[in-house]
Amino acid sequence: MIVKDKVVIITGASSGIGKATAELLAKKGAKVVLAARRLDRLEAIKNAFPAANISTIRADVTNFEDLQTVVDYAVDKFGRIDVMFNNAGIMPVNSLASGQRQEWQATMDVNVMGVLNGIAAILPIMEKQGAGHIITTGSVNSRRVVPRWTVYSASKYAVRAIMEGLRTEETSKGIKATLICPGSVHTELYKSISDPAARKAEIATEEKIGLDPQLIARAVMNAIDTPADEDINEIIVRPVGAPV
Repeated sequence: MIVKDKVVIITGASSGIGKATAELLAKKGAKVVLAARRLDRLEAIKNAFPAANISTIRADVTNFEDLQTVVDYAVDKFGRIDVMFNNAGIMPVNSLASGQRQEWQATMDVNVMGVLNGIAAILPIMEKQGAGHIITTGSVNSRRVVPRWTVYSASKYAVRAIMEGLRTEETSKGIKATLICPGSVHTELYKSISDPAARKAEIATEEKIGLDPQLIARAVMNAIDTPADEDINEIIVRPVGAPV
């Protein structure tokens, strides 16, 4: 298992895909540094796996200094960072006519600037190492736009472009770039949907065809568990029965 002893930072690690990935990698012997705003959730994960090498640190991905602190902590403790998993995200759903400008700004701040902040914090370390792997959670919505999901899709289209740009800029420096694009997943993202009808619809979709976050965690692990000369650039994981 190439995952064993890898130093992996995971943002948005307090629930959903981030939590499932943290648990899976910890079980496989990785050294995981968990970052999120809810430190109590991170500590609960750490306490559930007392034999694993888990570190926790509070961080808001919209704040570059927070992510720089996470990176500095990992380097100081382990001497290197093998993987940065930019996973934090929110999913407000509203029509453009609703004029929810604050929601739109928050979506861009977390989903887009959060990824860029993570990249900015980690790249100097990985370039110095001459190796590293940056993984980011995207969405199938980076390939389609449906009513009321316009701004969320825009954020994920942007992330897809960022990750492709990262690949083209950094591949010659030994740095891998992987975008994980899930379909509907059972997570807490629906809590960021303020519109009652849209929230109800998302919950119904997840109950019907939502993927277990552990399946996405497995996709992340598979991307990490590759030889140094293999770079998996994009993984799309859709639930069976998804219409698109």
